Amino acid sequence: EERLVASGGASVQPGGSLRLSCAASGFPFSRHAMAWVRQAPGKGLEWVSHINSGGGNTYYADFAKGRFTISRDNAVNALYLQMNNLRREDTARYYCTKYQGIDYTSMTPRESWGQGTQVTVSS
Repeated sequence: EERLVASGGASVQPGGSLRLSCAASGFPFSRHAMAWVRQAPGKGLEWVSHINSGGGNTYYADFAKGRFTISRDNAVNALYLQMNNLRREDTARYYCTKYQGIDYTSMTPRESWGQGTQVTVSS
């Protein structure tokens, strides 16, 4: 059974940092590009970042460039997102997923993504 469990979300002040983690199981993790997507209340899913299967190539949405860093550890089937200089508009539930190269805006989280992890940025 494919399962993706995100963790590490919290409530932080603007300018703060968080490191999100994702534990993957049930599929050949090291053979898949992976992504972080997020969903703010009342909004569709939004692509944040993705990384190729080997971890050598990373890509970021404009809002994430220079602030977020995606990484992975294929030895332990883990995906990470280091988030620095967080902004109020980063408030969302964050999910990890296989990267599909699609428009996520009209989608809803898949059951296999689990509950994601909530990031709240407020002062």
